[in-house]
Amino acid sequence: MQKENNTAVPSSATARVRQRKRSNEVVPEPKANGGNLLVDDRNKYKSMWIRTHSTVWMIGGFAFTVYMGHLYVTAMVVVIQIFMAKELFNLLRKAHEDKHLPGFRLLNWHFFFTTMFFVYGRLLSQPLVNTVTSDMFLYQFVNGLIKYHMAICYFLYIAGFMWFILTLKKKMYKYQFGQYAWTHMILIVVFTQSSFTVANIFEGIFWFLLPASLIVINDIFAYIFGFFFGRTPLIKLSPKKTWEGFIGASVTTIISAFLLANILGRFHWLTCPRKDLSTGWLQCDPGPLFKPENYILPQWIPQRFPWNEISVLPVQWHALCFGLFASIIAPFGGFFASGFKRAFKIKDFGDSIPGHGGITDRMDCQMVMAVFAYIYHQSFVVRQGISVEMILDQILKNLTFEEQQNLVMKLQILQERLEHS
Repeated sequence: MQKENNTAVPSSATARVRQRKRSNEVVPEPKANGGNLLVDDRNKYKSMWIRTHSTVWMIGGFAFTVYMGHLYVTAMVVVIQIFMAKELFNLLRKAHEDKHLPGFRLLNWHFFFTTMFFVYGRLLSQPLVNTVTSDMFLYQFVNGLIKYHMAICYFLYIAGFMWFILTLKKKMYKYQFGQYAWTHMILIVVFTQSSFTVANIFEGIFWFLLPASLIVINDIFAYIFGFFFGRTPLIKLSPKKTWEGFIGASVTTIISAFLLANILGRFHWLTCPRKDLSTGWLQCDPGPLFKPENYILPQWIPQRFPWNEISVLPVQWHALCFGLFASIIAPFGGFFASGFKRAFKIKDFGDSIPGHGGITDRMDCQMVMAVFAYIYHQSFVVRQGISVEMILDQILKNLTFEEQQNLVMKLQILQERLEHS
């Protein structure tokens, strides 16, 4: 009897271990209507119609927002961040545990808006100062807010940290600490990357619109080429992705990058950087990147070709790098999201966009592209060195109003000496 009991315990333990291992494995998805590839899907035209209808509405809304200007595009990014955070917060949410933790969801949003205040406070401090310079009270208030911005954010975070500690409950520790870690990961993913998007917007809508449009173009043509010609699976994480779709979309995206940069680069209101938070279109010197240069075509081109020379904006050569990244590297953001969803056994992050899933499903590649666009712009486009804007930024951040007045008086004296010399 003793031997029987001893042998029974290991067998039950082994069964539990095997069951736990099976529960952690991703359940293989059944083949849709006989095949994972879109070309084999019998309902592909119905899903294509739904997806196309949603895409048209999204592109229309996006175009209208861009037409309205920098501030409206920034507001759109903020709204997208809120929806992304909502979808990701709900991903690991357990209703049974949340019933025993009243106010715990509110704590997540406290950390979210604290991080938003920190990120946008640093990004938009200079444009905000430039906006309120005409009002003395607002100018001094904003200057004080900028000066103590980091301290305010720190104490807001500490308040949330103490709130979390005080709400810890016995037998709920693992769930609460898991949610705490998950919240911070969401903040890193959403804000660290999307903050680069806002920075691109204020450098000129062009540097936001071109990368974002290339991701959309790549996604659309990957779907079209895969829809009609896809036969060779590309990666196991995304069974419906094919080499035909990947290659076709890459070629189309690179060509589109070169042509689209020429079109967008001719509108000053897209290329001018925004220095304040006002609305309206801008007019400025476009700079050498956006001034056309004529290139004489080589003689080996057939004479029946209608042009002897072509006009190219220098920024179009930079756009080719954007096209390469958008077509080859950025899709790995989508592959990462696919693996993430498989790990949690979900099809989409949400259902807010018919045919596409949630907002996060549309933003996976955009986040990767936004970071690259900002780093590329700062590294290879912006002229390095100290500029007048950088000096003014330091003056406004580090000098009091009285010190700034004293500096102006000394500069006026210096100007008078230069005029008399």
